Amino acid sequence: MKTIAARQKRHFVVRKRISGTKERPRLCVFRSARHIYAQLIDDVAGVTCVSASTQEKDFSGFGGNKKAAHSVGLVIAAKARAAGISKVVFDRGGYKYHGRVQELADGARAGGLVF
Repeated sequence: MKTIAARQKRHFVVRKRISGTKERPRLCVFRSARHIYAQLIDDVAGVTCVSASTQEKDFSGFGGNKKAAHSVGLVIAAKARAAGISKVVFDRGGYKYHGRVQELADGARAGGLVF
């Protein structure tokens, strides 16, 4: 339980500095042991613009590895382009920018998002 509280504290520190707008929403990442989730959030309006995860119906395979994280990054970028979003602010969610979080970011960049 101590590691969850530490991550939430780090996430709070990151969230004090960044905020999403309609023109440049926040790309928020959450990872669990089996899945990874990404959302584009407009903090001004309090609305989730676009979301993608490894629990969606069209995703097949194990969701807790780098390959899955990269594919979620590509999916969120495609959905963002369809919604007219090209620039985002990256919120790593208190996690280290390493491993699956980095792969999701690289996938989103490869899909056309700028951050």
